[in-house]
Amino acid sequence: MKHRFVLAGVAVLLLCAASQPTTFGAKRAAAEDTAASGASGTSNEEIYKQLELFEHALAIVRSDYVEEPQAKPLVYGALKGMLATLDPYSQFLDPDSYAELKVETEGEFGGLGIEITIKDDLLTIITPIDDTPASQAGLMAGDRIVKIDGELTRGLTLVDAVKKLRGKPKTKVTLTVLREGENALKEVVLERAIIKIQSVRESTMLDEHIGYVRLSDFREKTTEDLEAALKKLKEQAMDSMVLDLRNNPGGLLDQAISVSELFLKRRQLIVTTKGRLRNQNQEVHSRIDGMVSDLPLVILINEGSASASEIVAGAMQDHHRAVLLGTKSHGKASVQTIFPLKDGSALRLTTSKYFTPSGRSIHGQGIPPDVEVPFERPPAEDKDKPAKGEQAAEIFEKVESGEKLNEKSPESTTAKNNKKRKDNQLARAVDLLKGIKVYQTKEKTGS
Repeated sequence: MKHRFVLAGVAVLLLCAASQPTTFGAKRAAAEDTAASGASGTSNEEIYKQLELFEHALAIVRSDYVEEPQAKPLVYGALKGMLATLDPYSQFLDPDSYAELKVETEGEFGGLGIEITIKDDLLTIITPIDDTPASQAGLMAGDRIVKIDGELTRGLTLVDAVKKLRGKPKTKVTLTVLREGENALKEVVLERAIIKIQSVRESTMLDEHIGYVRLSDFREKTTEDLEAALKKLKEQAMDSMVLDLRNNPGGLLDQAISVSELFLKRRQLIVTTKGRLRNQNQEVHSRIDGMVSDLPLVILINEGSASASEIVAGAMQDHHRAVLLGTKSHGKASVQTIFPLKDGSALRLTTSKYFTPSGRSIHGQGIPPDVEVPFERPPAEDKDKPAKGEQAAEIFEKVESGEKLNEKSPESTTAKNNKKRKDNQLARAVDLLKGIKVYQTKEKTGS
């Protein structure tokens, strides 16, 4: 086996040449380590019996199917099915998908610019990436993709969904979307484009020496880019800051760790991982005194903040290093490892779960903010009162039967882009930092 990759991202990017961000890690553990993890002779015998069943079924397909099937598609299909039975994040990657996964870490690829997961059996958008066809079309975190080019998404895996949504730049794809809290299908036509991703999406100085940095994801150069942004802000006399992790779906595990180090003191626990094998049980501590470890810090999170974002947010919250403001995060606390196979394909396998420094598991629960502040849309956007979302089966049943869910066209891109939104969550974060600085000044002066 060659190198394996370790990733902590929840999202699959819908891009021409992209899948899930990864990072180079240690070499694959030997097969005897797996056996030593507690697999008994009885369980091995059961596996062999089931393999005999598979071999029997395969032989029937090869001999009796109406046309002579090719071996590779049969095996690939079986591998996809096997991984799909484990969890939504474990997948088989064919050689093309695996090659695209590695390309993505370079930060440039083609596609729509949306990141997806499967939630409640529905293909769900985690976040649209800024300045991409998805964000320009007005797609939002939480939107459920019911159809792709007129075909229902029922039963689609993440990998299959990505393949349907990929394509050459300037080609079009039609998404039928159901927004949470609305009883209306929206049909959105997107034109694929080359997507260039920068983790530091915005870095600026707000009033009263408050710095603001927004991270869109965690990829190979995230920490390097963040360090450069922080250095410039410090040169402008930054004395406190807001780190915006809203709609950040995660990415590279090692980058989540090194980003956390920038805000912590040396030897503070960042994350704990636990798996079946001994080498999957790790405690990761900060190795340095971070360059902004003393500045007052507010971190913005929401339901689109996932995985690597939650590692950072959880570490800051447990060490009382920052105030988390916004809404509860997504809740994805498992680590996937990529195991390359000899023909250029790979397994993307959940190998461990991670825990915050205090031992919290946030999988399926999310991280609650210290200060809950729901995002407030401008009055013009609050036309419909939120309603409880329907279950996947009900939605697909209505669509298949031809029952309309009050179909309507989305707002035009131009109208969407011309709307000026007031960011109430950021405004509250700035007010909070102003209060913290006043309190600290009084403490120092003894007044």
